[in-house]
Amino acid sequence: MEPITLTTERLLLRPFTRGDTDGILAACQDPDIQRWTVVPSPYGRADAEFFTEKLSPGGWDDDSAYGFAVVLRGSGALVGALGITRRNLPGTYEVGFWTAREHRGRGYTSEAVLAAARWTFTSLGGDRLEWRAEAGNVPSRAVALRTGFRMEGEQRSALLNKGVRRDAWIGALLPSDLGLPGTCTYLPADT
Repeated sequence: MEPITLTTERLLLRPFTRGDTDGILAACQDPDIQRWTVVPSPYGRADAEFFTEKLSPGGWDDDSAYGFAVVLRGSGALVGALGITRRNLPGTYEVGFWTAREHRGRGYTSEAVLAAARWTFTSLGGDRLEWRAEAGNVPSRAVALRTGFRMEGEQRSALLNKGVRRDAWIGALLPSDLGLPGTCTYLPADT
């Protein structure tokens, strides 16, 4: 897929460039990012260069993952990272994100997740956007809840992080949750 840029009131979500390497390197020194995400720990310059020069562009090239640098519209400061990844079931995607410490608590990540979700449903033909986080990652869960994800439970041993299997929380957002049409008919189970 050809990389694109999404715009919100305060943010740009754009493909990563080599120019983001220093910002990513600095943000990923945060112990919380290293603890709760799958970024390497310790996180070095080679990791940031691999991400900006190979991993992120490769996802766009092979249409498997779409990585966005989340930056402030005015200053271009790096707020965080957000990725949309294709899952095995057609029409199903997963969102992942981290926020630089100095930009937390301002609603930027929620704003970015909503923009990426709308793009997933309207441009990628998504019918389900999943969110997963290690059980206990309360800030990530708060973003998911603020953006309309419905919590679906806890999966045992569902995440592999730095060689350790961990339990995961999972939630999902559907196009109808945002007032958008889906591409397939959805027939919910009787409750």
